[in-house]
Amino acid sequence: MKVSRFNEEQIFGILTKQQAGLSVAEICRHHGISGATFYTWLSRFRGMEVSDARHLKALDEENGKLKQLLAEAMHDVATLREALGKNF
Repeated sequence: MKVSRFNEEQIFGILTKQQAGLSVAEICRHHGISGATFYTWLSRFRGMEVSDARHLKALDEENGKLKQLLAEAMHDVATLREALGKNF
């Protein structure tokens, strides 16, 4: 997963500038982001607070670790089945 240059506080700061009345084009130009990035952040973080976003990020990381563990376990099972042969 690509690492963002902006943390949650910065993203929420950028999004609140739009709520304060600045135009999206001006905000994007000032922060060096594209309009697509801005609207992606807006759709993802709309109605959330910084603590909610941190909790979501922690859950995503935990989910990734669990998926990795499951993949490793499935690989181990497949290897054991192959080693035991077709009579398993």
